[in-house]
Amino acid sequence: MKAIWRSGPLAVRGFRLLAGGQFASTIGDYCYAVALPWLVLSAHGGAILLGTVLACYGVPRTLLIPAGGVLADKLGSRTLMLTADVVRCVMVAGLAVLAARHVTSLAALGPIAALIGAGEGLFIPASFAIMPSLLDAERLAAGNALSTAAVQVGSLLGPALGGALVAATRASTAAFAVDAASFGLSALTLLLIPRRPAPGSVTATAAEAAAAEARAAAEGEGAADPAAPGGMLALLRRSRALQVILVVVVAANLASGGMGDVALPALAHAKYGAGGYGALLACLAVGGIAGTLGAARTGGLRAPVMFASAVFLAESVAIALVPYLGGEPGAAALLCVVGACNGLGNVTFLTVMQKWVSPGLLGRVMGMLMLCAFGSFPLSVAVSGVLVRHLGPVPFFPVAGALVALAILVGLTQREFRTFGALDAAAPQATAKAAEGSRK
Repeated sequence: MKAIWRSGPLAVRGFRLLAGGQFASTIGDYCYAVALPWLVLSAHGGAILLGTVLACYGVPRTLLIPAGGVLADKLGSRTLMLTADVVRCVMVAGLAVLAARHVTSLAALGPIAALIGAGEGLFIPASFAIMPSLLDAERLAAGNALSTAAVQVGSLLGPALGGALVAATRASTAAFAVDAASFGLSALTLLLIPRRPAPGSVTATAAEAAAAEARAAAEGEGAADPAAPGGMLALLRRSRALQVILVVVVAANLASGGMGDVALPALAHAKYGAGGYGALLACLAVGGIAGTLGAARTGGLRAPVMFASAVFLAESVAIALVPYLGGEPGAAALLCVVGACNGLGNVTFLTVMQKWVSPGLLGRVMGMLMLCAFGSFPLSVAVSGVLVRHLGPVPFFPVAGALVALAILVGLTQREFRTFGALDAAAPQATAKAAEGSRK
């Protein structure tokens, strides 16, 4: 543990501030997730009003993710995250006032929910793009693992705190106030992080390399490619690996999204009851934390995408077996494996992407990646609802597992996907040229 504080990510002040702020903000987010339904339903607003308010939140969040990536590159991830947190702090404080006055109309809640969702959409790409500006390449995987684990722990503590506050006060006001305060705390931690990339960080090192390459080209010693235009679309057209990755992300999320939010609760409702469902979700979350922390040691892998693909294939097998192996205890154990594989694979892949993409394009690439993940969710749950209704929840799991495996296996047929992020210095240099072109 001492080594983590002395030489790991926790030794970096900027990282400690970021992780602490995101931990607090996640707890607040889940207080909000408890408080909003309680506010609407306790005032007899009904499921239709609740669904509409949630849509007011969800639609702007999804639509603004690409814009968040662009703004993260233009304004800086720290600045965008800070602005989004301040706006959300004010908006959630407004919800606390409405809750205290028992105001639950769509005209009052809808615009506030939309602005909160918009802030979340702008925030998401920047939150993934900021890490390379704080940590060097050796600490990046561990930093991603610890940061993600902090968010996951916050997602476990937040609902319990939100539920306790609502139960104790019989109102949503206190839970909204905690969420507003958490955004304020997150904004404060971001304000304390220096504007410029930390010396020796991945971003600073890439910027120095790009500057050296530009100087060499100006002196006639290099071969900068003037025909290589910059920008996200140019990178997407040139990079077969990125094209395949985005398709795999969409396909895998289409298969797995409905599993967690439609098929699993339907299975639990039919076989295990509410208590069993809570236990299954807890096992999934505990597995996710364990897998995420395990990813801290994956930064030096020679073929990280091959490793992550093997992990995701193991996850697909576990998904397929959830309803078939040992009743509730077996399902709980398999969901723990699902969570562990998902956490391990996601952090490994995220770290590869952060190292491969140049700083000038990282926000946009993260925005595109998050759009593929979040944007596929509505279609996933809609299709899953139809399948579960006609087939039942049990057959859905092998279907979902097979689709996840198929997405990964199709990706592995492409050499560019298999070798993506391998120990090769050429890829970051290529994206650095694209970034330089985008700034001209």
